Amino acid sequence: MHAAVLSTFDAPPAYRAHPEPVAAGDHEMVVRVLAAGLHHLTRSKATGSHYSGSGALPLVPGADGVVRDPAGRLRYAVLDDTRSGTFAERTVIDVRRSVELPAGADPVRIAAAMNPAMSSWVALRRRITFAAGQRVLIIGATGNAGRMAVQVAKLFGAARVIAAGRDAARLAALTALGADETCTLDEISAAADVDVVLDYVWGEPAATAMIPMLTARTDRSAPLTWIQIGSMAGATAPIPAAALRAARMRIVGSGIGSVPARDFLAELPQIAAAVGEGRIDVRARAVPLAGVADAWAAETDERIVLVP
Repeated sequence: MHAAVLSTFDAPPAYRAHPEPVAAGDHEMVVRVLAAGLHHLTRSKATGSHYSGSGALPLVPGADGVVRDPAGRLRYAVLDDTRSGTFAERTVIDVRRSVELPAGADPVRIAAAMNPAMSSWVALRRRITFAAGQRVLIIGATGNAGRMAVQVAKLFGAARVIAAGRDAARLAALTALGADETCTLDEISAAADVDVVLDYVWGEPAATAMIPMLTARTDRSAPLTWIQIGSMAGATAPIPAAALRAARMRIVGSGIGSVPARDFLAELPQIAAAVGEGRIDVRARAVPLAGVADAWAAETDERIVLVP
């Protein structure tokens, strides 16, 4: 078979012949890969920069994907930290880490959406007790996961969703997806009276935004939960001490480890249903697996999905 093989951190994966995968455990099966998303998580795990990755080489990247099992059923599968990922014609999955999909599901659409939609979905469902009627600020809303977070928050009954980012033109397009208001990071104080922040940016921008936002709150004793999900602007943020004392704010993280694998898996059927039924808008671009080298570092607003 053929696969995308990463042999060095200095170059993208190479499309080449690769040994067939072999199922070893009681719950494992060899499956045919139909579509696999090229996510930020996939890149960072492959290069060893993600905290959950091993960084061992060589490896076949790919953290999830839509596959066809030996019985002909469509499945969305999440792989554990492995050197035999979904960027291949075939791979091995643990059936317990998969969910069966309707026969007519679009593999490219599902593969594109599940990982980015999962970030906000799981954060709101599993890291906090989110209630309909609460107000949500999304920092980094113009990215793929941020766009979906706008829609997920609305699906969960948010009374008001404010989308924040750097690009005013791209922010304006989010009103069609459910954003009630948009603001740039310099205007973050306009979103002061929210209940939840979903932060995909972190780094200096997050730290800089905290004080003006917190000091502008109508009632500083009202609870505010800041959920750190992504770190596109930096892995560390110089949080001012006053931010933790001047308002009733708590900072929590949402990701692999802080959310048990069983909780992620429990949410997969509902996320897949929302995507499959069109309740979440998806921007996907299918690319042949053979083109992985060019796609690896491509800059695009669409989620690239590799198709063997």
